[in-house]
Amino acid sequence: MIPALIALAGYVAALVVLVVYAGDLAQWATPFADGWSELWRNAVRVVVAVAAVGAGGLLAVLTFTAVTLLIGEPFYESLSAKVEATEGGGPPEPDVPLWRELWVASRDSVAVLLRAAAFGLVLFLCGFLPVLGQTVVPVLALCVSGYYLTAELTGTPLQKRGLPQKERLRLLRSRLPMTLGFGTGLTLLFLVPGLTVLAMPGAVAGATLLARELAPYEPGGADGGAGEGDGGRPGADPDPDPFRKRPGVNPYAVDPQIG
Repeated sequence: MIPALIALAGYVAALVVLVVYAGDLAQWATPFADGWSELWRNAVRVVVAVAAVGAGGLLAVLTFTAVTLLIGEPFYESLSAKVEATEGGGPPEPDVPLWRELWVASRDSVAVLLRAAAFGLVLFLCGFLPVLGQTVVPVLALCVSGYYLTAELTGTPLQKRGLPQKERLRLLRSRLPMTLGFGTGLTLLFLVPGLTVLAMPGAVAGATLLARELAPYEPGGADGGAGEGDGGRPGADPDPDPFRKRPGVNPYAVDPQIG
């Protein structure tokens, strides 16, 4: 829980600063309202200040998981591996340096955050629409946050399965009800102060189980086990790396059965 505590402390400090200076930020962003009547000027600036705080909160929700996972990468990766082992085994640990793992994780996190930020900007602007902005848009924002939160949490176990980020996102879309059910629930939970720190290990474990559901790992390979991949010759050695990519074969390229 220490990585989550470190990240939480930083985010709380940033949000407190944003709330304290939200009025000044709104005044700076609306110089065109200086000549308006006091009533309308204050109304516009209150809306801008609230929108700024809301956008900051949404950004915090979207980025908190990525930052926490980066800070606690070794711990959470070990936790994910233990869950895999408990459930029957998972892919072998990648034989790459820690710095490269962190670089890949950071790159993928930035890509996810850019996608989420693009949706967030559109939803932020839609929030000014009468009625829809106060009813439909918050629900859509919750779903977007849940989807990308799930993408972030399942990144490590799915990456171990040799899946690039585009393929991982496609898998999540193929099981959208499950993805949103997992992600939106966590998003709402993460909005409760303090619960984020307590829930993060469970979220990582749950995301690992979700990854196993999306892309099951078969230690014996897709050909049915030792010997069968070598024409059934008795005594044939099992594939030393059954999870390596084979030309033209991608067991995860087929949409999982929805059922």
